[in-house]
Amino acid sequence: MNPQDPPHAASLDTNTYADLLDALSTVISSLQMLHQKAIDALEPTVHDLVRSGSSDTQRIEHTLDQLLNHACTHEGLTLFKTLCRHFWTIDPQATASYVQAYREMWDDDVQNDSEAVYISHRQAG
Repeated sequence: MNPQDPPHAASLDTNTYADLLDALSTVISSLQMLHQKAIDALEPTVHDLVRSGSSDTQRIEHTLDQLLNHACTHEGLTLFKTLCRHFWTIDPQATASYVQAYREMWDDDVQNDSEAVYISHRQAG
């Protein structure tokens, strides 16, 4: 036993770790399914807002609030960025606050920190 291991580590056997891994895998799978269902439900709204050129800030912000919860997935982040690019042309300050909220909630890569705003700004220009 390594002196840095917690005291209970020696008492856990391989089966316990396998059981824990199975339980975690089940929970993670369920969470991923919930994210996907929400993204599937939000996708038509995002496309409608962008395609129609909507300036309904209340609806856009409500949708961004929902997307922020699912921006931890590739599909959720893609929809979030799409709507942010659209919203940037309407209210850059509010859009920047959503990008900041994303950074605080999900982003762990400094390179990606500025990408969303930069891409949004370039698309608007």
